[in-house]
Amino acid sequence: MEEKKGFWVDLRSAIMFITILPAGRGNTFSPTGMIRFFPVVGLVAGLLLAVVDTVASLLWPLPVVALVDVLLLVAITGAFHLDGLGDAADGLFSHRSRERALEIMKDSRTGMMGLVAIFCILSLKIAGIYAAKTVCTGGTFLLLLIIVPAYARGGMLFGIRYLQYGRKNTGTGHDLFEKRLPLKDFIWMGIPLFCSLFLGMRGLFLNLFFAGTVFLMLWFYQKKMGCITGDMLGAMTEVTEAMLFLGAGMSIC
Repeated sequence: MEEKKGFWVDLRSAIMFITILPAGRGNTFSPTGMIRFFPVVGLVAGLLLAVVDTVASLLWPLPVVALVDVLLLVAITGAFHLDGLGDAADGLFSHRSRERALEIMKDSRTGMMGLVAIFCILSLKIAGIYAAKTVCTGGTFLLLLIIVPAYARGGMLFGIRYLQYGRKNTGTGHDLFEKRLPLKDFIWMGIPLFCSLFLGMRGLFLNLFFAGTVFLMLWFYQKKMGCITGDMLGAMTEVTEAMLFLGAGMSIC
């Protein structure tokens, strides 16, 4: 009974942490237990995205539908990851010391580099969704819409496991690093991975894009900062999602 209760507490905590979706009542919050459910929350967001895309496609042409899809993703997360992207870009590309870059990330104000990063990532998402909708069949495209948000949010698990947290006793992501993330917590990544098998070569390219993007971002974080923060996890989610939509829209698959 306790195990079942813990399952729902962890899932509810994940929904509350990275989305604005209703998750029921309760005061219990599980920072470390919820991490494993990030891909599941991504699947929920993807399902909503697929429904909205289907309805929007009946009302508007493809460019407008792509824009609506991206705005929905922003709304579902309350721009949580985008805020992290803006702050991370301001700090990482400030050409300052590690300590100063971390201070810049804590500043709630978004600078020019942050605005440019947000604009570029949103543009890439719109372009990727539009391209994917153009080159993919209906079922394939809807499956992509469902699993790409799951992959993107699952990418955070790799950052949490393999990089050290950059702040001492502070920060949005501090509680996520309370203990080393065990490999068994990656189990829910199996859902988008399994679903990608139904995409044929496009699924293979999707997994290659995912692995390459996550690896390069972790390498960059380690080389530049030697650590990771909550803002950098948010940036990782946004960049991964944009690259996956872009990869899904390739015409060579």
